[in-house]
Amino acid sequence: MRICWLQSDDAPDAFPPVELALTEPNGLLAAGGDLSPERILCAYRAGIFPWFESGQPILWWSPDPRCVLRPERFHAAARLRRSARSAGFELTFNRACAEVIDACAERRRGQTGTWITKEMKQAYLGLHASGWVHSVEVWQGQRLVGGIYGLASGAVFFGESMFSRVTNASKIAVMALCHVLARQAFLLLDCQVASPHLMSLGAELLQRSEFSRLLAGANRSPLQAAFWPDNRLPAAEFL
Repeated sequence: MRICWLQSDDAPDAFPPVELALTEPNGLLAAGGDLSPERILCAYRAGIFPWFESGQPILWWSPDPRCVLRPERFHAAARLRRSARSAGFELTFNRACAEVIDACAERRRGQTGTWITKEMKQAYLGLHASGWVHSVEVWQGQRLVGGIYGLASGAVFFGESMFSRVTNASKIAVMALCHVLARQAFLLLDCQVASPHLMSLGAELLQRSEFSRLLAGANRSPLQAAFWPDNRLPAAEFL
């Protein structure tokens, strides 16, 4: 089976059904198109996300199964709880989105490049400015030590990437995000692809058909600014 090639002038929602995604590589559905806000929003609402490296065409994915975290089921191990209380972590929201994206884009051990290209960063910062993309920042004093960013549509937060410069900082970011999402009755934090790190926090695997069903009824409004805490808060507040 061949993947679908999109043109930049195709309609923003001109994606094939996710059931047509390849099994190898898992979830590859389409290539090409552009990173316009309209296309990105249409993609997420259909359970599709862009993921590619510099020099590649834009690749669009919908893997099966899908790794998700139900916010109210976040698992904070005893060590993480101790860290939240004693490591001096503080949280802010939407204060340093560009810095979080830059940190997520830094080359990591064993990687030859990054999928967060200049074009991806520009696209997501544009969506941040219009109220769709949000960031969680973890601080120790004045140093940004961890964070996560993603896109919120309706009752689903689509996590894009996270980073950690000290032990447990990215877990603290996810913990705080899940606390806020659970308080607002969000259904899912989409984690896209499973990892031991995510599974240790309570993530689970959903069949793509079930994930699509949950997406189908979601309200499509961007979040209001009042949704997010506006103060700098200690990590223990989110236990």
